[in-house]
Amino acid sequence: MKKSTHCTVRFIADQLGIHFSTVSRVLSGNEDVARKAASKATVEKIRSLAAAYGYTPNPHAITLRTQRSKLIGVSVPRLSDFIWATIYEAIEDTAMDNGYFAYVTNSYDKPERQRRQLGLAMARRVDGLILGDMHTTEESLAFLEALNIPFVLALRQAGNYLSVTCDDRDGGRQAAEFLFSQGHREVAVLGGLEFTSTGKNRTEGFTDFYREAGYPIPADRIIHADFDTQGGRESAQRLLAAHPQLTAMYAVNDFAAIGAMGAMREAGLIPGVSMALIGYNDTPLAAQLPIPLATLQNPVHLLGQKAMNLLLCLLSGAPCESLVLKPSFVFRESAAFSARALP
Repeated sequence: MKKSTHCTVRFIADQLGIHFSTVSRVLSGNEDVARKAASKATVEKIRSLAAAYGYTPNPHAITLRTQRSKLIGVSVPRLSDFIWATIYEAIEDTAMDNGYFAYVTNSYDKPERQRRQLGLAMARRVDGLILGDMHTTEESLAFLEALNIPFVLALRQAGNYLSVTCDDRDGGRQAAEFLFSQGHREVAVLGGLEFTSTGKNRTEGFTDFYREAGYPIPADRIIHADFDTQGGRESAQRLLAAHPQLTAMYAVNDFAAIGAMGAMREAGLIPGVSMALIGYNDTPLAAQLPIPLATLQNPVHLLGQKAMNLLLCLLSGAPCESLVLKPSFVFRESAAFSARALP
């Protein structure tokens, strides 16, 4: 059967001898509406013919009929980052499964750029927003709330706004517990960006454990820098030069940890042999490195799915609650060095 470039709901209805409103309901993208509109056999006939003729819904007609654009705006720091790419992939797939279209913008963690993008999102009449680039103190959220625009935070959190996050404090604590159990008292932290909840909470979970154990980590052994290899390398270089007695490092991001590996090699150290190193997120690269990286597994794909589902809950008007997912420590060779035998 040849596809038509002008396949409409009315065309399908005429071909099958069915009222166009029945066809419209079946092709609405809502399974409950489709089941109520027609029998299973009729639904299958409508969908089969629609697929054969290459039917696609008219977004303008949908907007006029439902007062919804079926459009979801997603804002992330950088889509080139594997973690954010994975989260967005899950958001987009879940949105499409529910009849929505998602689009993504990069803010590069610049609030002024993000504010411009939010303005464009509102001009597009998005139904809702998923924000992954919020700083811990960000006035844009109060602005969106005042305009009654539904939004959900993903990975990062701010205030008491609805969010889907990983329990980053617990992740930092798990890293600290392991290193402490291996005798490491001379430790340092590559803390990520301080204005983000991820950088802040992953660092504080780690440092809180050491403080409670009676070994508070001095402030000059905690460096906040970008979540990338360059930031990790430069921070580790500074720490190793200033504190040659260090036996372990914890980085709140796998790529920062990979940068730290380079700095360790430059200093004549071997991760897992003469110094312990732990990262965070468990990116696929972590297990494939020449020295596999111990890390905290962050369920980011699930996090993206849950963020979109939470926004759908919000759009439905049902009661919604923030979700916190659990990280888990993954032991690998980079953390094998123990300080227990040291004098």
